[in-house]
Amino acid sequence: MRVSFPGLGLDLQIGQVAFKIGSFEIYWYAVVITLGLVLAVLYTYRRAKLFGVNSDKLLDVIFWGFFGGVIGARLYYVAYSWDMFKDDPLRILNFRTGGMAIYGGIIGALLVGVTACKLKKMRVLPVLDLAGMGFLIGQSLGRWGNFFNQEAFGANTSLPWGMYSQNTHDYLQLHAANLADLGVAVDPTMPVHPCFLYESLWCALGLLLLHLYTKHRKFDGEMFLFYIGWYGAGRFVIEGLRTDSLMIGRIRISQLLAALCVIATAVIWLVVRSKIKSSHQEGYLTPVGMTEVGRLEAQTAQNKKQQEKEKAASQDSGETDISPTGETAEQAEAEAAKDAQPVEAEELGIIEEE
Repeated sequence: MRVSFPGLGLDLQIGQVAFKIGSFEIYWYAVVITLGLVLAVLYTYRRAKLFGVNSDKLLDVIFWGFFGGVIGARLYYVAYSWDMFKDDPLRILNFRTGGMAIYGGIIGALLVGVTACKLKKMRVLPVLDLAGMGFLIGQSLGRWGNFFNQEAFGANTSLPWGMYSQNTHDYLQLHAANLADLGVAVDPTMPVHPCFLYESLWCALGLLLLHLYTKHRKFDGEMFLFYIGWYGAGRFVIEGLRTDSLMIGRIRISQLLAALCVIATAVIWLVVRSKIKSSHQEGYLTPVGMTEVGRLEAQTAQNKKQQEKEKAASQDSGETDISPTGETAEQAEAEAAKDAQPVEAEELGIIEEE
């Protein structure tokens, strides 16, 4: 399939199939989703201790949450596109060619993931914070599956990065009348908005901002709230450009949900922040993981500073390197360095036990 970006002078040849194992075809859609999942798992696994979450238990939650997400994404899409499947219901089981809705995936992953957290006696909110960043990684990469399938694009644009392919031409030509009823005039011969790219970049930027904000979060669950609000704001705008939105009447379902996500995020965040400010209890709602990590970092810095001060005093006095306990200076320094090492979070009991 030929895909061009006329304004950029790019002309690409792509296909849906990435490679074959025997006669079994592996689609790019599956490859990029798998890559997104792997990177999301690696990222959240490495960040788990910062949130006071047991990393091994987290892997179990991710495992079950992934299947919940895939099933939820497919069922959501099928529910609003039943006409495509009613004559051949077995097509529902064919995931390789696309046809999944992100909101259904998020809902399915959350329902199964939260249930898994409860069964494993894990704190739900810190896990949701990690999940939000994992979702952004998966969504940022997963949207490129839409590129290889040539779907999830928008109406015509004259911007330099406008995209054109036989798929965009055929789709706009087929649905021109329906789009006109919605007030969207299209020309099948002109480039369209690459909405997959917009959403991919929006999610990548959101991940960067949340990553930088991690140590400044004020309460467990705040990162997940910001994820919902950030994604909702971007999706509301991007969905307005698309020509393949799932609809109820004249209402774009994803755009409605996006607006509700932004409103809910703002209300919940303001309520929680108000409670924190009005509370006279020290450390009220402060994230457990951040509190302990911060305390350990402060303790380590203090021990290191004390060690440097004692070493400087010893050098200034020119005394023999023998401590009152009979240790040499080297032995004393080694012992001080050992004391300066932060205690692992598991030893303090802030991470769920095995």
